[in-house]
Amino acid sequence: MQVDYKQFCPVAMAAEVLCTRWTMVLLRELVAGSTRFNDLRRGVPRMSPALLSQRLKDLEAAGIVERKPVSGGHEYALTEAGRDLRAVVEAIGVWGQRWVESEPSLEKLDPSLLMWDMRRNLKPDPLPERRCVIQFHFTDRPAAESRWWLIVDPDATVDLCSVDPGFELDLLVTGHLRTMTAIWMGLDTVADATERADLSVDGDPDIASGMQDWLGLSPFAPEPKRVS
Repeated sequence: MQVDYKQFCPVAMAAEVLCTRWTMVLLRELVAGSTRFNDLRRGVPRMSPALLSQRLKDLEAAGIVERKPVSGGHEYALTEAGRDLRAVVEAIGVWGQRWVESEPSLEKLDPSLLMWDMRRNLKPDPLPERRCVIQFHFTDRPAAESRWWLIVDPDATVDLCSVDPGFELDLLVTGHLRTMTAIWMGLDTVADATERADLSVDGDPDIASGMQDWLGLSPFAPEPKRVS
């Protein structure tokens, strides 16, 4: 349902477009570079496909997104107006990192979303120039969602698998999902978590020692918390 504040204020008019349910989170995914419907779904896994489709239509009608035909389907791209929202999305993220309490965030655990974000932000440069296979085992999750693999190819392509890809492992990272989420958010570090024995990192010593550098952290992780 479209909100109508019945005000001429530009803030109110922008809120009518941007503040419907899921819209800002969807914009986060578009700003981060997702263009395919299925990739957007992976970034907002708790959003129904029907609502995702409707929100994309709303953004298209508002001139924020355009749909482009590509081989095998179509992609969604931000228009000039949409790209102009990058600073808005980033400012909201910075505010959330600074001022929203950490504990409620760490109660909203989702392994598929965490691994998708890690895959998107992983930095291949610190890794060896060969295929690297890194498995994450979340020991506190049900078997069906406890094991994930990141595969980094020499061309810097990063793939995410939820089933064993059959390659020899270079690194095995074991711990609770909460611990890995805290590291991704910048609330903990690999070194501190391993020292406390909350995380174990086994395999290639060079890949293990550089984990904090190549790990795909939240873009807001460097922002210091202003609340505990």
